Amino acid sequence: MPLDVTPAQTPCRLHAPALVCPLGDDLSTIAARLFDGQHGLVRSDKYTPGRPLWLGTVTTPLPDDGDWPARHRSRNNRLLDAAFARLRPTLDDYLASHPGARLGVVLGTSTSGIGETEAAVAHRAASGQWPEPFHYCRHEIGAASDFLAWRLAAERPDIRLITAYTLSTACTSSAKALASARRMLKAGLCDAVIAGGADSLCGLTVNGFAALEAVSDEPCRPFAEDRAGINLGEGAALFLVTAEPGGVQLSGCGETSDAHHISAPRPDGMGALEAMRAALEMAGLGPDQIDYLNLHGTATRQNDSMESRAVAQAFPDGVACGSTKSLTGHTLGACGALEAAFCWLAMHHNRRPPHLHAADPQLPALSLCGSDTTPATEVRRTLTNAFAFGGNNIALVMERAP
Repeated sequence: MPLDVTPAQTPCRLHAPALVCPLGDDLSTIAARLFDGQHGLVRSDKYTPGRPLWLGTVTTPLPDDGDWPARHRSRNNRLLDAAFARLRPTLDDYLASHPGARLGVVLGTSTSGIGETEAAVAHRAASGQWPEPFHYCRHEIGAASDFLAWRLAAERPDIRLITAYTLSTACTSSAKALASARRMLKAGLCDAVIAGGADSLCGLTVNGFAALEAVSDEPCRPFAEDRAGINLGEGAALFLVTAEPGGVQLSGCGETSDAHHISAPRPDGMGALEAMRAALEMAGLGPDQIDYLNLHGTATRQNDSMESRAVAQAFPDGVACGSTKSLTGHTLGACGALEAAFCWLAMHHNRRPPHLHAADPQLPALSLCGSDTTPATEVRRTLTNAFAFGGNNIALVMERAP
């Protein structure tokens, strides 16, 4: 349980998210595809020659990194830069009305720039030399926040950047970045935080999950009886998080650790259950007050079984819920912030994203959202789950101000 489980006194506003993902790069397009259930998966054997897989590949043109310092040149940072370009107007407006504001940066990633290092290692194996230019720093976990701090300093030397750091807890990374931003505001360390994350497709992750026999050859089917594993994806999601009332508030965070297994979740879902309960308690809400739950929903046998058990216990009277990974694939370190953004869109548009597949009758029954997502009641309060290797669990509660 978190140390602070009392309802928050310090506001924690999530401004409109900036996204670059398999569904697009502007909020109107992303929302249209999200609520229509249109996936952004493409079939490719780029990382698994001879075995085409469905991947959530970003097709948005990304910034050219040719004039960046070598330490910052990576697809991961190009995804971040594309998202940051979409966040910049919100940040500029905030700084114009809050001169001298103390800014923090906290991001999540699991891949960083390892894709470029894979190519560099192959080049060295073939030629005996590292390619020019090559810099090992771009694959370090801290590269994401280091890049964004560099970008901010270059564009806005007047900014008071207090701290910039990266979290890497696998698939909970960017959700934990949002929780960390909330704590920074609550502690009075910053006035505003750029929080979120990015992950990019690369051979390491695709082949790693394939080696675990966790990857499906077909589009993934979360919670379905015939589910066969994940589709991997990539993307970047950033929020400006401020200590201001109104808008969408991050009102509760629950974080737990199962320490059950290096990769498998605890089968009874107790860690996930306690994370959801802690998030609700921090927000001062009961389970019957949540209008939509974004499930982690990876489409692996073990995750969906565990999560359905946890949700059935956390919401004994049911809750409208669904997994959006059928649309984007599993974006790993970016998924927590990306799916928080989907919750933001659900509250902004007063609609729930559809869950595309019929439920496995052997799992505890869940109130999965159907294809008709026109709400009978408003979507004002949401909860989103993210779970990771090592039994790392987090749940976030978000509320739209009346």
